Amino acid sequence: MNRLLLLCAIAFASCTAATKTAAPTRVEPTAADFYPLAVGTTWSYEVKLLGETRLIDVTTLRKNSDGFVEDSTGAQFLVDGFGVRDQKRYLLRNPIAAGTKWTNVVSVSSVEVYEITASNQPCDAPAGKWEGCVVVESRNRVEEGTTLVNEMTFAPGVGIVRLSTVLESNGKHIPQSTLALVKFKPPQG
Repeated sequence: MNRLLLLCAIAFASCTAATKTAAPTRVEPTAADFYPLAVGTTWSYEVKLLGETRLIDVTTLRKNSDGFVEDSTGAQFLVDGFGVRDQKRYLLRNPIAAGTKWTNVVSVSSVEVYEITASNQPCDAPAGKWEGCVVVESRNRVEEGTTLVNEMTFAPGVGIVRLSTVLESNGKHIPQSTLALVKFKPPQG
């Protein structure tokens, strides 16, 4: 009888353990989640520069033998274990969290300092609204007292949805350019 009770207790414990559900594990986003590089992806941007407004269409065309994906502007991008980069710099680095910082040396006289200033934020552009966005600020000292500041906003699964460039000179903030996503189209199929 004791043996039967013991077997029933073991069976009951096994059934109880099997029905318990584990708490869902939150998967942290990576830089790759914020810059889709599938061939055929298309972005349309409204660009304001030097008092002129124009539309620019960008489409990913091909993946090159070195792993970089080339777009219709001739720019090339790569996703690796560190983040998303072009041929000179990381645009977004892991971990995706406010306070993440990195430096890109793009030439002998040009060093860019990057920081994720906000993560997991709502963002918008003429093309729509998104949750879980990331804002990155880059600073490049042009000369004594003058710094070029870029602010890029990335939406998950979409890429850059906003970009603004400001020149900080002797305490003044002088707007230089803006870019806003007006249309996004993932590849067909």
